[in-house]
Amino acid sequence: MNIYVGNLPYSIDRDELKETFAAFGDVATARIVTDRETNRSKGFGFVEMPNDAEARQAIEALNGQDLGGRKAVVNEARPREERPRTGGFGGERRGGGFGGGERW
Repeated sequence: MNIYVGNLPYSIDRDELKETFAAFGDVATARIVTDRETNRSKGFGFVEMPNDAEARQAIEALNGQDLGGRKAVVNEARPREERPRTGGFGGERRGGGFGGGERW
């Protein structure tokens, strides 16, 4: 089961997150989501636990608990929603480089 863990302190690392969940069973992966440009934590992550019963136990025990001074939000992760891709300008690009009209 894939578990979303939100409201994490920015100082927590992957190993600490994995240790926290390992108290409830086997942890396949643990990752902290980071900003691409700064490589700093975004304050949330995901933990994957192969045993659903252990994962549910971890969710119940850790949701709302203090992790590093913040109340953790822990629940089953929802599938990632596909976002429409844009051309970098907020929408479809049509025509030539100057609005599709004549070039100078």
